[in-house]
Formats: sequence, C-alpha cells, structure tokens
Amino acid sequence: MTYAIETIGLEKRYGALAALAGVTLAVREGECFGLLGPNGAGKTTFISIVAGLVRPTAGTARVLGADVARDYRRARRALGVVPQELVFDPFFTVRETLRLQSGYFGLRANDDWIEEVMHQLDLADKADVNMRALSGGMKRRVLVAQALVHRPPVIVLDEPTAGVDVELRQGLWRFVRQLNRDGHTIVLTTHYLDEAEQMCDRIAMLKAGRVVALDSTKNLLATFSGFVLKLRLDREDLPEDLGLPVAGRDGTRFVLRLRDLAELEQVLARLRGAGVRIAEFELHPPDLEEVFLRVMARPG
Repeated sequence: MTYAIETIGLEKRYGALAALAGVTLAVREGECFGLLGPNGAGKTTFISIVAGLVRPTAGTARVLGADVARDYRRARRALGVVPQELVFDPFFTVRETLRLQSGYFGLRANDDWIEEVMHQLDLADKADVNMRALSGGMKRRVLVAQALVHRPPVIVLDEPTAGVDVELRQGLWRFVRQLNRDGHTIVLTTHYLDEAEQMCDRIAMLKAGRVVALDSTKNLLATFSGFVLKLRLDREDLPEDLGLPVAGRDGTRFVLRLRDLAELEQVLARLRGAGVRIAEFELHPPDLEEVFLRVMARPG
C-alpha cells in the first residue's frame, strides 16, 4: 500500500540530543492527519526531514512512495509545506512571488491556478502589492498560496494559524476542508487543539521525539471517557472524609474527574449531605486538550 507520508524508524540526533528517536507512522492518502506535541517534541524536525530540508540520522521517509533522499524530485513535487516562520522575498509582489514559486517546479502558464488560489485566500486585492507592505496575517496567506501553487497532493501545515486573526483562521480552514474534500492529504501541526479536534481524522502525539499516542480522534477521545466537573463552593477547603475524586484546582474552583453521570449524582449527594453549598459548577466532556494533557503527563 502506498501512503501519502510514511516513515520507518526515523531518527535525528544533534550530538547527545535526540530530536527524533525512532518515529514510525503512516499517513493515509486523502485523510486529514494531526501531528501534535509540546514545543521541542520533534514536530518541525519531522516535517523538515519529510520535506527534504534535513537529513535523518537513521530511518527512511517517503512521500507517495518516493524516498525523500533517493527520489527527492518526485517526493518534493508531491509535497507542499507551509512553514511556521514568515519567510518572504521583500522585492516582489504577491503575484510575482507565486509565479516564481511556480517556476521552481517548472510550471509555465500557471496564472489561472494562481488567480484561483489568491481568490480562495482573499489575496486577490493584494496581488500587485509588494510583499514587505503586507501585514503578518497577509504574509502567512501568501505562504499558504506558495505551498499550493504546484497543486501538491500532500499538504503540510506547520502552525498555519499562529498569530493570525479569527477571520483568516476561519477562511483558511474552509479552504483546507475543500482541498481535503477534493482528495488532498492534509498534515497539520497546531497548538490550537480545538482546531485539530475539528479537522483531523487521526492524530499522532509526539513527546521527546517519540510517538506516544496514535489513533483516530474519536478513539482518543473515547479512551479518556468521563467528565470534568469544576466546582466553586462556599468554602476554601473540602471535608477530607467525602472521598471525592478531586484532581486539582482551577483558581477558586475544584476540579473533579468523573467516570459517568452516576458518579456526578454521588458527588452532589455527598456535598449536600455535608452541608456544602455549590456556588457555581461546570460539567465538561473530555476534549482533545484534556486527552493531550493526560498523554503528556504519562511517565516515559
């Protein structure tokens, strides 16, 4: 089976530091795949190796079956990467920048697609504006357009909405969903975990260069089934003999982890029986942020 992205035993060491320590995973064609992890987990190193910008210490990486080292021309043509950093040439307009990017892939007469991409990313009215005159959010749109200009079947978005406004974020996700519906494979890294939860079919979580969780978004959420209950009470401390499943504090509120709604009823009954008055409470089903925090808190 040919995968959109496949890595086997991927390692990258910088002296004693292991940025990647044996990452094996496969991204299926046509899916939206999330790659999550804290800063320093190895996400950008992974992407840099897949994009051919960094050589691995060990292991292999392929894009649509093309080895990124041995068959790098085919691998790079199949891949479009939106980097974290705002990298741009200050001497060209938006349209000129996209035409140059087309030239890197040997594409001529690509103006119709360039116009379509600019329209989808709300760049049409900035087409003849010099890059250095654009706002940070507009520059990030141009980075997305550059990644798409050669119509790659696999698109990697490395923190694409970092530091951008809500309007751009919503517009970008509409365009990305359309690309995914059209058959493009999307690989996303983001610190906005609600975005990953809404967008991604499957998710891999990296910690210290290793994959510590890999499953469908639905299964990851189901693994940590239950509820989080946040209570603000009429006192600063809870009676110790109530045996409540307290997990910590959120400001002035107690945080309890519950297995199900039956346990919620038990907690409320115990509080009433002890004469504790509830001033405020919130009940939340597990979300991806909660799953992420629990996975990252595991030892090892």
